[in-house]
Amino acid sequence: MGRVLAIDYGLKRCGLAVTDPLKIIATALETVETSTLLPYLKNYVQKEPVDRIIMGLPVDLLNRDTHSTAGVKKFAEVLRSSFPNIPLELVDERFTSKMAKDVLLASGASKKQRATKGELDKISAVIILQEFLAKY
Repeated sequence: MGRVLAIDYGLKRCGLAVTDPLKIIATALETVETSTLLPYLKNYVQKEPVDRIIMGLPVDLLNRDTHSTAGVKKFAEVLRSSFPNIPLELVDERFTSKMAKDVLLASGASKKQRATKGELDKISAVIILQEFLAKY
């Protein structure tokens, strides 16, 4: 059984999260520089079976594209051509950054830890994945 991999895509870095093989638990995987994301994913998929890729799609409160939407859609096409046998789904990522900040605050993370954007990216990816799992 393969995993579900979630990506919180950003212009500078991307947060990654994965499920266990039974697709029950979402866990933070890594924060990766966007420039190295594709090679990282190719390496990961060679080592771990992945059944599906989920990418957060940034939209505003009225469900309109944001300044980041085009970049996400463009990279989604790169992923589809790089991994033609792995279904890719774009999912609404509204409020995940706010929720990630709240998670860090509630966990007792220090101010310095809360300011580390890489942590927020990973937590956002976990939230995207958890919301996806809750629907399916």
